[in-house]
Amino acid sequence: MADVIRVLLADGEHLIRAALAALLNLEEGIEVAAQVGSADELAPAVEGHRPDVAVIDIALPGMDVLAATRQIAGRCGIVILASLPRPGYLRGAMAAGVGGFLGKDTSAEELAAAIRKVAAGGRYLDTELAAAAMAASDSPLTEHERAALRLVRGGAALARIATELHLTEGIVRDHLRSAMAKLDAASSPEAIRNAQRLGWL
Repeated sequence: MADVIRVLLADGEHLIRAALAALLNLEEGIEVAAQVGSADELAPAVEGHRPDVAVIDIALPGMDVLAATRQIAGRCGIVILASLPRPGYLRGAMAAGVGGFLGKDTSAEELAAAIRKVAAGGRYLDTELAAAAMAASDSPLTEHERAALRLVRGGAALARIATELHLTEGIVRDHLRSAMAKLDAASSPEAIRNAQRLGWL
Protein backbone atom coordinates (compact mmCIF):
# COMPACT_ATOMS: atom_id res chain seq x y z
CA MET A 1 0.00 0.00 0.00
CA ALA A 2 1.20 3.53 -0.80
CA ASP A 3 2.15 5.94 1.97
CA VAL A 4 -0.73 7.62 3.77
CA ILE A 5 -1.23 11.31 2.91
CA ARG A 6 -1.22 13.31 6.14
CA VAL A 7 -3.66 16.25 6.07
CA LEU A 8 -3.91 19.40 8.19
CA LEU A 9 -7.47 20.81 8.28
CA ALA A 10 -7.90 24.54 8.92
CA ASP A 11 -11.46 25.84 9.35
CA GLY A 12 -12.85 28.32 11.86
CA GLU A 13 -16.07 26.35 12.39
CA HIS A 14 -15.49 23.37 14.69
CA LEU A 15 -18.50 21.33 13.50
CA ILE A 16 -17.59 21.72 9.82
CA ARG A 17 -13.97 20.86 10.58
CA ALA A 18 -14.97 17.74 12.53
CA ALA A 19 -17.39 16.59 9.80
CA LEU A 20 -14.78 17.13 7.10
CA ALA A 21 -12.19 15.23 9.14
CA ALA A 22 -14.60 12.30 9.57
CA LEU A 23 -15.30 12.19 5.82
CA LEU A 24 -11.64 12.44 4.81
CA ASN A 25 -10.61 9.73 7.29
CA LEU A 26 -12.95 7.37 5.40
CA GLU A 27 -10.96 7.94 2.20
CA GLU A 28 -8.31 5.30 1.50
CA GLY A 29 -4.77 6.58 1.90
CA ILE A 30 -5.75 9.86 3.62
CA GLU A 31 -5.40 10.63 7.32
CA VAL A 32 -6.30 13.89 9.07
CA ALA A 33 -3.21 14.43 11.23
CA ALA A 34 -4.16 17.78 12.79
CA GLN A 35 -6.86 20.46 12.88
CA VAL A 36 -6.66 24.21 13.57
CA GLY A 37 -9.26 26.96 13.85
CA SER A 38 -7.30 30.11 12.94
CA ALA A 39 -4.75 31.30 10.39
CA ASP A 40 -2.28 32.14 13.17
CA GLU A 41 -2.08 28.43 14.05
CA LEU A 42 -1.15 27.29 10.53
CA ALA A 43 2.65 27.69 10.59
CA PRO A 44 3.09 26.13 14.07
CA ALA A 45 0.80 23.21 13.09
CA VAL A 46 2.75 22.57 9.87
CA GLU A 47 5.99 22.68 11.87
CA GLY A 48 4.66 20.35 14.57
CA HIS A 49 2.70 17.81 12.51
CA ARG A 50 4.51 17.84 9.13
CA PRO A 51 1.40 17.31 6.98
CA ASP A 52 1.68 16.46 3.29
CA VAL A 53 -1.26 18.73 2.45
CA ALA A 54 -3.03 21.57 4.30
CA VAL A 55 -6.72 22.13 3.48
CA ILE A 56 -7.53 25.74 4.39
CA ASP A 57 -10.79 27.72 4.45
CA ILE A 58 -10.16 31.12 2.78
CA ALA A 59 -12.36 32.73 5.49
CA LEU A 60 -10.25 31.32 8.34
CA PRO A 61 -10.16 33.83 11.24
CA GLY A 62 -6.93 35.43 12.41
CA MET A 63 -4.19 36.84 10.21
CA ASP A 64 -4.69 37.24 6.43
CA VAL A 65 -5.13 33.71 5.05
CA LEU A 66 -3.03 34.23 1.93
CA ALA A 67 -0.22 35.74 4.02
CA ALA A 68 -0.39 32.70 6.33
CA THR A 69 -0.42 30.46 3.26
CA ARG A 70 2.76 32.09 1.93
CA GLN A 71 4.45 31.20 5.25
CA ILE A 72 3.85 27.47 4.73
CA ALA A 73 4.19 27.26 0.93
CA GLY A 74 6.96 24.84 0.03
CA ARG A 75 6.62 22.94 3.33
CA CYS A 76 3.43 21.12 2.30
CA GLY A 77 0.87 21.11 -0.50
CA ILE A 78 -2.00 23.56 -0.05
CA VAL A 79 -5.68 23.27 -1.01
CA ILE A 80 -7.91 26.33 -0.45
CA LEU A 81 -11.68 26.06 0.09
CA ALA A 82 -13.89 29.11 -0.50
CA SER A 83 -17.59 29.51 0.38
CA LEU A 84 -18.10 32.32 -2.14
CA PRO A 85 -15.16 31.92 -4.49
CA ARG A 86 -14.21 35.02 -6.48
CA PRO A 87 -11.81 34.98 -9.43
CA GLY A 88 -9.49 37.40 -7.64
CA TYR A 89 -9.10 34.97 -4.75
CA LEU A 90 -7.88 32.33 -7.20
CA ARG A 91 -5.21 34.67 -8.60
CA GLY A 92 -4.07 35.59 -5.10
CA ALA A 93 -4.00 31.95 -4.02
CA MET A 94 -1.94 30.85 -7.03
CA ALA A 95 0.53 33.67 -6.35
CA ALA A 96 0.79 32.44 -2.74
CA GLY A 97 1.84 28.94 -3.84
CA VAL A 98 -1.51 27.14 -3.53
CA GLY A 99 -1.86 23.85 -5.43
CA GLY A 100 -5.63 23.39 -5.21
CA PHE A 101 -8.61 25.76 -5.11
CA LEU A 102 -12.18 24.53 -4.70
CA GLY A 103 -15.58 25.83 -3.70
CA LYS A 104 -16.60 24.84 -0.17
CA ASP A 105 -19.64 23.04 -1.61
CA THR A 106 -17.38 20.47 -3.30
CA SER A 107 -17.96 16.78 -2.52
CA ALA A 108 -15.69 14.83 -0.16
CA GLU A 109 -14.69 12.66 -3.14
CA GLU A 110 -13.58 15.67 -5.18
CA LEU A 111 -11.71 17.13 -2.22
CA ALA A 112 -9.95 13.78 -1.72
CA ALA A 113 -9.00 13.77 -5.42
CA ALA A 114 -7.61 17.30 -5.05
CA ILE A 115 -5.61 16.29 -1.96
CA ARG A 116 -4.10 13.30 -3.79
CA LYS A 117 -3.17 15.39 -6.83
CA VAL A 118 -1.63 18.21 -4.78
CA ALA A 119 0.25 15.69 -2.59
CA ALA A 120 1.75 14.29 -5.82
CA GLY A 121 2.93 17.77 -6.82
CA GLY A 122 0.08 18.59 -9.21
CA ARG A 123 -2.59 21.29 -9.32
CA TYR A 124 -6.32 20.88 -8.91
CA LEU A 125 -8.62 23.80 -9.72
CA ASP A 126 -12.37 24.23 -9.78
CA THR A 127 -12.96 24.40 -13.56
CA GLU A 128 -15.71 27.06 -13.38
CA LEU A 129 -13.58 29.18 -11.08
CA ALA A 130 -10.52 28.80 -13.31
CA ALA A 131 -12.56 29.85 -16.36
CA ALA A 132 -13.90 32.90 -14.49
CA ALA A 133 -10.37 33.85 -13.44
CA MET A 134 -9.12 33.62 -17.03
CA ALA A 135 -11.96 35.91 -18.14
CA ALA A 136 -11.50 38.37 -15.26
CA SER A 137 -9.90 41.73 -15.93
CA ASP A 138 -6.50 42.65 -14.55
CA SER A 139 -6.07 44.82 -11.48
CA PRO A 140 -7.92 48.15 -11.73
CA LEU A 141 -5.23 49.82 -9.59
CA THR A 142 -2.90 52.31 -11.26
CA GLU A 143 0.87 52.03 -10.76
CA HIS A 144 0.81 55.04 -8.39
CA GLU A 145 -2.04 53.50 -6.36
CA ARG A 146 -0.15 50.20 -6.06
CA ALA A 147 3.08 51.98 -5.13
CA ALA A 148 1.33 54.06 -2.46
CA LEU A 149 -0.31 50.96 -0.95
CA ARG A 150 3.03 49.10 -0.91
CA LEU A 151 4.69 52.00 0.92
CA VAL A 152 1.84 52.20 3.45
CA ARG A 153 2.19 48.44 3.97
CA GLY A 154 5.89 49.01 4.68
CA GLY A 155 5.00 51.54 7.38
CA ALA A 156 5.81 54.73 5.46
CA ALA A 157 4.16 57.98 6.55
CA LEU A 158 2.36 60.23 4.05
CA ALA A 159 5.30 62.66 3.74
CA ARG A 160 7.74 59.86 2.93
CA ILE A 161 5.35 58.33 0.37
CA ALA A 162 5.05 61.74 -1.33
CA THR A 163 8.85 62.07 -1.44
CA GLU A 164 9.38 58.52 -2.76
CA LEU A 165 6.77 58.94 -5.50
CA HIS A 166 7.71 62.57 -6.31
CA LEU A 167 4.13 63.67 -5.67
CA THR A 168 2.43 66.11 -3.31
CA GLU A 169 0.84 64.76 -0.12
CA GLY A 170 -2.57 65.78 -1.46
CA ILE A 171 -2.12 63.70 -4.62
CA VAL A 172 -0.92 60.72 -2.55
CA ARG A 173 -4.09 61.05 -0.45
CA ASP A 174 -6.14 61.07 -3.68
CA HIS A 175 -4.38 57.90 -4.90
CA LEU A 176 -5.01 56.14 -1.58
CA ARG A 177 -8.69 57.22 -1.56
CA SER A 178 -9.08 55.98 -5.14
CA ALA A 179 -7.46 52.63 -4.28
CA MET A 180 -9.73 52.27 -1.23
CA ALA A 181 -12.82 52.92 -3.37
CA LYS A 182 -11.74 50.36 -5.98
CA LEU A 183 -11.08 47.81 -3.23
CA ASP A 184 -14.31 48.53 -1.32
CA ALA A 185 -12.25 49.37 1.76
CA ALA A 186 -12.85 51.84 4.60
CA SER A 187 -9.15 52.22 5.46
CA SER A 188 -5.69 51.80 3.94
CA PRO A 189 -4.96 48.60 5.94
CA GLU A 190 -8.24 47.09 4.71
CA ALA A 191 -7.39 48.15 1.13
CA ILE A 192 -3.99 46.45 1.45
CA ARG A 193 -5.56 43.24 2.78
CA ASN A 194 -8.14 43.20 -0.02
CA ALA A 195 -5.51 43.91 -2.71
CA GLN A 196 -3.26 41.13 -1.42
CA ARG A 197 -6.16 38.69 -1.28
CA LEU A 198 -7.06 39.52 -4.88
CA GLY A 199 -3.47 39.18 -6.07
CA TRP A 200 -3.29 42.87 -7.04
CA LEU A 201 -0.45 43.88 -4.72
